[in-house]
Amino acid sequence: MIIDEIREELFRMQDEKYRLFQGKLIPGVDPDTIIGVRTPDLRKLAKKLVKNDDIDIFLRALPHKYFDENQLHAFIVSEMRDYASCLKSVNRFLPYVDNWATCDQMSPKVFKKHKKELPDSIREWLSAGDTYTVRFGIGMLMEHFLDESFDPLYPEMVAGIRSEEYYVRMMAAWYFATALAKQYEAALPYLEEQKLDPWTHNKTIQKACESYRISPEQKELLRGLKVKAKK
Repeated sequence: MIIDEIREELFRMQDEKYRLFQGKLIPGVDPDTIIGVRTPDLRKLAKKLVKNDDIDIFLRALPHKYFDENQLHAFIVSEMRDYASCLKSVNRFLPYVDNWATCDQMSPKVFKKHKKELPDSIREWLSAGDTYTVRFGIGMLMEHFLDESFDPLYPEMVAGIRSEEYYVRMMAAWYFATALAKQYEAALPYLEEQKLDPWTHNKTIQKACESYRISPEQKELLRGLKVKAKK
């Protein structure tokens, strides 16, 4: 059965030192569920498996037992070439994503060719109650809609999110810091007018000031926009 075959292959590629390293890097993930397969090996395996006629059996076998299976799942979905099938697989998988690493590794290549349709799904992800579904939605806006496909409505969508979840607020800060690097004039008012919660506001400034894409003059201005945060 393909599920057993995949698991056997993952254990065959196990790196014990990497397993111990990952256990410290990803809070909330049970170390006993980490096999310890390095990311390049997972990507290579995903490119092979996505062509397998039976791969949907693995993709439907949720929840997975091991963290590495979730990582592999994210990479397989990222390699799917049919937009409708990929989107369906993403939506099926998102409720089972339980950590930042799996969430951030999932980046379907086919999304680049469907930027007209993608915002509808992003709006659904942003309005979801699940931490990593929301984080994924913000990530897709950051990846695909801060360059030539930018629309001023998109940062407004992110600014409208109110969450106490660390991994949501951190992604929102990452989004606005990147927006400052790519769409400075459009992003700056969100800080000048304090449209973000104080924590996200200050974290955005911190991350922007760490970026080489922000000029010294811009960084000086941003530092002057810090607010007193409760947390």
